[in-house]
Amino acid sequence: MAAITTVGVPKEIKTLEYRVAMTPDGVRELERHGIDVFVETGAGEGASITDDDYRAAGADIVATAEEAWSKQMVVKVKEPQESEYGFLRDDLTLFTYLHLAAYPGVAQALLDAGTTGIAYETVQLADGALPLLAPMSEVAGRLATQTGAYYLERHNGGRGVLMGGAPGVRPAKVVVLGAGNVGWNSAWIAAGMEAEVILIDKNLDRLRWVDQIHKGRIMTLASNRGAIERSVAEADLLIGAVLVAGGRAPVIVDDEMVRSMKPRAVVVDVAVDQGGCIETIHETSHDAPVYEMHGVIHYAVGNMPGAVPHTSTYALTNATLPYVLDIAVEGAAGAARRDPALALGVNTVGGRVTNAPVAEYLGVEVVDPLIALSA
Repeated sequence: MAAITTVGVPKEIKTLEYRVAMTPDGVRELERHGIDVFVETGAGEGASITDDDYRAAGADIVATAEEAWSKQMVVKVKEPQESEYGFLRDDLTLFTYLHLAAYPGVAQALLDAGTTGIAYETVQLADGALPLLAPMSEVAGRLATQTGAYYLERHNGGRGVLMGGAPGVRPAKVVVLGAGNVGWNSAWIAAGMEAEVILIDKNLDRLRWVDQIHKGRIMTLASNRGAIERSVAEADLLIGAVLVAGGRAPVIVDDEMVRSMKPRAVVVDVAVDQGGCIETIHETSHDAPVYEMHGVIHYAVGNMPGAVPHTSTYALTNATLPYVLDIAVEGAAGAARRDPALALGVNTVGGRVTNAPVAEYLGVEVVDPLIALSA
């Protein structure tokens, strides 16, 4: 695949999604390398970025989504929605969050169109770090605690518990499943709000690191059935933050555990965009974020960082811009050959799945991304 000279930035259309995939500084950087950027009008409004801001950086403002999608490469924030499937084609490189294990319909649309789909969430460094998932994980983790505190208020359906309690009154008990970027940030913010925090993970080295940083302020527990059962039953706020890169999140909390929770306790499952790690969860949206099951409030918005689009847009594009530039300058094949981390981000090429965890979940054969890109 040859170098890319045109990049499109369409407006996000997922329900109440206000982020945008590129900032004016990103436009300026691509334009400096001779790459023309075409931004759909109004794409940045939700993130407080105007069309004039983009024009000043050198972007062309286009009137329709079709024009933005017609370029050689399209950068987005969220996976294509059903109404956008018709824009997919075999000469398109799409760079965005895909979450194909959670959205098999998107996977099928990409395969049917032959699109080269590169997923932010599966770009993975040699040490296992996920550099393009990390900034949104940090935002979502911090939001999870903030959101949980809101729904714990009685008039919002919760138990009427203040996170930090009061002098002589016990604070809320917050249980966080998973000590990765989401979980650690959730626990950190909860501890800052003076809640009683339990962080559960199977990685003892990660728990040891958290313990060293927070010096016992966050209680850490090794993950096993008994520890999870007891912790969930005592929780005022339960945050799901379990991740399998590229695959579906494992179910850690089953229906029986949710039934054991206190009346009007709150569940926030950040892993819902990978299928969720709590059995009773199903995805919701910002315009209808919660539902009640077994007397427990469930919050399961699949694009949580979209609630703070200005912060999220800049945090995300700070991380994605170097990769966008590499793909544009060298083409998808050249960039993937040079950077093994980016090669792991390639999910679909020419109607074939090129990421092993995604292929395993979808039940299809995996093809080496470098071979597929060279075909």
